Order: sequence, then C-alpha cells, then structure tokens
Amino acid sequence: MRHFRRVLGRMGLLQLDSVQAVCRSHYLPVYSRLGPYDRDRLDAWLWHSGEVFESWSHEASLVPVELEPRLRWLKDRARSGGTWPGLAAIAEKRPDYVAAVLREVEQRGPVTAAGLSDPRPRTGTWWDGRSDGKRAVDWLFRVGDVGSRRVGNFERSYEAFAGVVPPRIRNQSTPGADEAQRALLEIACRCHGIGTAADLADYFRIGITEARLRLAELLEAGRLQTAVVDGWSDVAYLHPEAVRPRSVAARALLSPFDPVVWFRPRAERLFGFRYRIEIYVPELKREYGYYVLPFLLGDRLVGRVDLKADRANGRLLARGVFAEEGVDTGGVAFELSIELDRLADFLGLADVVVGSRGNLAGPLRSVRR
Repeated sequence: MRHFRRVLGRMGLLQLDSVQAVCRSHYLPVYSRLGPYDRDRLDAWLWHSGEVFESWSHEASLVPVELEPRLRWLKDRARSGGTWPGLAAIAEKRPDYVAAVLREVEQRGPVTAAGLSDPRPRTGTWWDGRSDGKRAVDWLFRVGDVGSRRVGNFERSYEAFAGVVPPRIRNQSTPGADEAQRALLEIACRCHGIGTAADLADYFRIGITEARLRLAELLEAGRLQTAVVDGWSDVAYLHPEAVRPRSVAARALLSPFDPVVWFRPRAERLFGFRYRIEIYVPELKREYGYYVLPFLLGDRLVGRVDLKADRANGRLLARGVFAEEGVDTGGVAFELSIELDRLADFLGLADVVVGSRGNLAGPLRSVRR
C-alpha cells in the first residue's frame, strides 16, 4: 500500500475508463511506475481503504479523499446546471423521482442503477442510452449527494456519500472556488513538474480563463515560477520542487489515459509525438489501431503498439508495432520485447504474438526468434 500511495501521490489522480482491450485502464499507470503488482490488492486499497474515492475531476477518476473539499466547487457548478445540462434536466423535470432515488441509495446502498426498486427504463424520445434511474444516480453522483464504487464488471454501485468519504474530510470547511482552483493547479504543476496554462488547467478540467487568473495569483504568492522552454510558444509554469534528473531510465507502455500523454497537445509539444486514440474511428480509417499504447524509453516516446489481451487463448497480441522516425529500431525492438513479456506476465498471459503491421514488426519478430 505504501507503493500505491506513493504512485497516487505522484500523479494526483487515476483516470478510470471502461475499455479493457488490454486491462482496465487504471491498472496501467500504476504498472508503468511500479512494474508487476497484485491487481486485487490495488483494487482493495482503492475501493475499500477509505483513502481514495471516485469523483468527477479529470473525467471519472480516483482521487485521495483529502482532495474532496477542493472538488466541491465542481459539484456546486454541476448542481446549478452549468456543467451537465443533460443530467440536470432530470433533477429539474422529475425532482420527486430523484429525491426518491436518493433516499433509496442512502437506505439500501450499495445499489446499482439497474437494482433500484423503480429503475424506470428509457421511454419516449428522451434517451441517450440511459434509463431514468441511471440518469438520476449519475446526477446524484456528479453533484456529490451519493458516492460510488465499481463492482463486478466495473459497473458503478451507489451508496451514501458518507460511506466513501470519512467524517474528518466531510466536516472540513468548503474553500471558495478560487482557493480550490489554486490548490488544484498547484497539484497539477507538482505532478507535471512543468507545463503551460492549458496543460495545468486540463489536469482537473478547470476552464482556461479561470486557470490563467489563478496561475497569476500563484505566481504572485511565490507558489509557482515561470520558465521558458525551447520550442514552446506559451509561458511555462514550473513547480519550485520540480527536480530535473540527470538521466531517465524509464521503459514502459503507457495507457492512453496516463498523465504523460492524456493531454495530446502536451505530448506532441514535449515529445514530438502526435497521438490520438482511435477506438471510435472506423477500422479501415485507423492509422495505427484500435487500442494503441505509446512506448516510453528513456525520456522519449519511441513507438506505439496496438495491443489486445486475448484472454481466452492466454495471449498478448501486438497487432501493430510502429517506431517513431529516427529511432534505433533494433534497440527499440529489443527493449519492447522485454516489456511485452513483462506486461504479459502481469496480465497472466502465457504468450506474446507479434503481428505484421507496422515498421517495427519485422525487427521485433527478429528479436523474439
């Protein structure tokens, strides 16, 4: 658990996502930083230790409970209808039903949306794939009236908010939005080390106009510093505790939802690495593949791999393997081969199968003969 705490402290949050072409996305950033670990132990800590809770911050994310007071302004804005007008509509149009759902969750929880006594399947034209029950509990979650955990197939179960955030946190006073934003931007800068206003604003999804105001206040207070980065047109903000290492010995396949790459303009600016997730792109129009993981080697993103865990047959499929321009393909293939074997072992898969797509496929297959 000490290792898990350290990783979450370094990143500030873990983004959640339901796609599991390789595995649930929140497992990969921890793996990229720790190497193989017991996923069941991570889940036990994340969902049942009382140290972490799910909140809407950088999308749906797991964050330390200590951050909860600093996220209340987001929930207040959601409640006003300015953030999630589609979900707010059910609270406006069917307040009695939403109140009944809240009472049921508090009295019966944990309960899934489908497990509500009156889930109200979708009817008429008011439909985005969710029942009224699902809309109601999602709304209550977004505004902080209920808490959630993930169960079984990663479906949310909902319960009283007091069940997921302890009294010592809930009883803390609520900071103003400006104070909370300053704290979150400072955390974002500590986690990134250095970044532009857009980079830091994206971390907790703070509007860029507000972020620029808060960053100016942090500069004035001496909590951040400005810096100039070669090739960047925007001013950079540097955390005073950021350390520039003499060298970086990293080797990791990164989740699309890893903080290193989740803000695509930053990844392109830092690494010259243009990255887009192509899950929703028709297959014939995909450039690299369905679920592509960037390959970090040292301090460079040197390649990308279209990966799929074939659990039924115990295989990790590298369906497409691509090297970035100018890299030593032989050296990258050697290191990637080691990493694929390690990832397969972490996922409990016996074999790695390399496909034929991509300019690194041949060198990788040669290394693995």
